[in-house]
Amino acid sequence: MSETPAIGVPGEQVPQGAAPGMQAPPDPKGNVFLTSVDNIYNWGRARSMWPMMFGLACCAIEMIVVASARFDLSRFGMEIMRASPRQADLMIVSGTVTKKMVPNIVRLYNQMAEPKYVLAMGACATSGGPFKEGYNVVSGIDKFLPVDVYVPGCPPTPEALLYGLTKMHEKVFTQSVRTARWYRKDQLNEPIPLPILGPDLYDVRDYEALRIAAAKAAGVRAASERDAAAGGTASGEAQAGWDGDGQPGHNGGTR
Repeated sequence: MSETPAIGVPGEQVPQGAAPGMQAPPDPKGNVFLTSVDNIYNWGRARSMWPMMFGLACCAIEMIVVASARFDLSRFGMEIMRASPRQADLMIVSGTVTKKMVPNIVRLYNQMAEPKYVLAMGACATSGGPFKEGYNVVSGIDKFLPVDVYVPGCPPTPEALLYGLTKMHEKVFTQSVRTARWYRKDQLNEPIPLPILGPDLYDVRDYEALRIAAAKAAGVRAASERDAAAGGTASGEAQAGWDGDGQPGHNGGTR
């Protein structure tokens, strides 16, 4: 049984035009005001979402085509591609993400003002593409950044990117200032630590991988020092048996 009183029950005032037996709506309190704020705020963010102007590989060509007159990205208020991350709302990772480039991408993401979004464009940015498991390619930018929308393809067509952008707008419209992570008090929103580029690319948040890499590096260093010490001893023994003029010395051989 519902605890909400039914309209028409004795003792309850029946609104004009309401049929007997209808359930009375709950008290909205401040929900009406917050819902209106969310609609206006999300409409402004979705219709003025400025992308960052940078590209990584061939997918960037398709991204540039979307801004042309044929596809007219300005219909969505997105024709202004900002060269500064501090003025951008959307990062479109368009192309192959190499291990050398990841620290710079993370640095640009940290410099973007919140709220900020990430769109992974193409197979390379999504999962590594044809270079997956390569020695210098990351198998997806989502290993380092929170991705909101994935656009598959190699490369995706401009229509596919437009569809991904509309999906991004739909996601923005579903958010609320009460639940979005950058408005919550319990969310610190600290910058993502920059990956360490060494013999491989390491995420400083992955302690186990760093521990294994450090142990391996220590073992290689110790072996190198042992080899150098052994080689130095052998070289010293060999040199000790000869004088400067190339003749056998006192410590090795006889005159």
